[in-house]
Amino acid sequence: MNPIHDPAPFQGLSPLERAIGRTVAYADLFDYPLTVPEIHRYLDGLRATPGEVAAALAQGHLLPGRLGSREGYFFLPGREETVAIRQERARIAQRLWPQALGYGRLMARLPFVRMVSVTGSLAMDNAGEQADIDYLIVTEHGRLWLARLLVIGVVRLAAGRGVVLCPNYLVSERALRFPNPNIYTAHELVQMVPLSGRAIYQRIREVNAWSHRFLPNALGPPRDLTGGGRGSLAQRLAELPLRTPLGAWLDRWEMGRKVAKFRQENPTASEARFSRDCCKGHFTGHSQRIMAAYRQREQALVPDVPAVEPGASQPAHSVEKVEKLP
Repeated sequence: MNPIHDPAPFQGLSPLERAIGRTVAYADLFDYPLTVPEIHRYLDGLRATPGEVAAALAQGHLLPGRLGSREGYFFLPGREETVAIRQERARIAQRLWPQALGYGRLMARLPFVRMVSVTGSLAMDNAGEQADIDYLIVTEHGRLWLARLLVIGVVRLAAGRGVVLCPNYLVSERALRFPNPNIYTAHELVQMVPLSGRAIYQRIREVNAWSHRFLPNALGPPRDLTGGGRGSLAQRLAELPLRTPLGAWLDRWEMGRKVAKFRQENPTASEARFSRDCCKGHFTGHSQRIMAAYRQREQALVPDVPAVEPGASQPAHSVEKVEKLP
C-alpha cells in the first residue's frame, strides 16, 4: 500500500471519469494497474458500458495528468513500476494455478463440501513470491467443522510437497451473506474464482446483491472453472456414517476445541468470526488496513467527499449513486 505523492484531484471531472479514477486508485493499493476491460468490470459505484469507459479514457481529461498509461495498463501518476510488478506476479500466478486447481478440486470431493473457490491475490493473478493459495469453502450446515478438519488434511498433504494452502474462510449453506458491506468486501466477492459448486456460487452472488451498489458491472465470476453438477457418489457415501447424532456431536466438539485455540492465540483479531456456520480465520486486520488506506486516498483525490467512520457500511464515495449512463 504505497502513498501517492502530490495527486491531481479528480474534481471538475464527470461522474464516470471520477469513478475511473477511484477504480484505478483502489487497485493501486495492491500495486495492480488495470486494463480497460478491468476498469469496466471493477468500475467503482457506477454502471457503464465498456465503450463508455474506453471513450472516457480517450477524452484527455484523465490522461496524462491524473492517470498514466503504458503497455495497455492504467495507473496513478508516478506508478509506472507497477506494470512490471503486475507482469512478474502474473508469471508467479501461472505457476500456482495448477496447484490451486488440483488441491481445490480434491477439497471439493471431501464429505460435506459444497463449493470451493479461489480468493485473494491469486484470484487476480497478482500473487507475490510468498503468496498463499487462499480458498473460500462452503459446507453443509451442521458439518462445517468436520469438513474443515478434513480440509486441513489436504492442507498438510500440500505442505509436505512445499505448497501453502490457506482455506481461511468457511461458511455453511445457511451463512452465505457476507458481513460488512463495503468496497473491500465487494471486491473479495466478485473477484473469487469458483472451482466447484456453480449453483452455490450463484446463490452467494444473489444473496449478496448489495455488491452491485459498489461494483455494478461485475455481474459474474472473472472466470468460471466449475464443472457443475452434484457431488460424486463416493462423496455421498462417505457422508452417511457422519449423518448421525455421533457426527453432530463430533462437529460440535471440533468447533469447541478449535475456537478455544483460535481465541487464545489471537485474542484481538477483530475480523475473525467463529460459529456453527462460519470459520473466518482472518487474524491480521488486512481489510481494515485496506479500507483505511482507501479512505485516505479518496480524501486526497476527491477532497469534497465526506469521511466515513471505521466500521461504517457505506463507502466514502456513496454520495455518487449508481446510475445508468445514456
